Amino acid sequence: MVRDFEIGIIGIQGAISEHIISMKNTLKKNKINGNVIVIKNKNDLEKIDALLLPGGESTTISKILNRSGIFKNLYYKIKEDNLPVMGTCAGCVLLSSDISNVSKKLKLLSVMDMKVKRNAFGRQKESFETDVKIKGFSKPYNAVFIRAPVIEKVWGSCEILSTIDEKIIMAKQNNLLAISFHPELTDDLRIHEYFLDMI
Repeated sequence: MVRDFEIGIIGIQGAISEHIISMKNTLKKNKINGNVIVIKNKNDLEKIDALLLPGGESTTISKILNRSGIFKNLYYKIKEDNLPVMGTCAGCVLLSSDISNVSKKLKLLSVMDMKVKRNAFGRQKESFETDVKIKGFSKPYNAVFIRAPVIEKVWGSCEILSTIDEKIIMAKQNNLLAISFHPELTDDLRIHEYFLDMI
């Protein structure tokens, strides 16, 4: 595992502070020297070794990423520099290559071989928590779903890591990790540790 590295987090929407706390706690727990920085402009991407793409409203995040120039730079950093990225909820949507309920204003990064459906579990009031099995984890993980997407299908080198009622909720492709739920909203650091092992 790489030591002394910088982990960025897109600072537009979502549980940004919670992701920062979770990642800092994960670094500390594993005695890894590293920093977590909020990405505010495209030049910040040059400083990082990995990226967290948090939840929020996917269309809004996509629009702001495009307007700021971050979107294009992020795409090339993933494709050409092999940047590790963990996308949660809306971040999962943005990593995908196809979407069922498409919006003309939503531009996907198209870096993972998967198709998603936004808000597949319902609106905010249908939010829920449940234990899920994750490939490689010795015990279930308590997952928090808030207006969560579902991964409808994967292909190519994209690998399914977790499902709920036959719906895909976590997938991995090389060093890209897509998650329907919110690991930053629990005290369980195993998913953040899993991502660190991908860097």
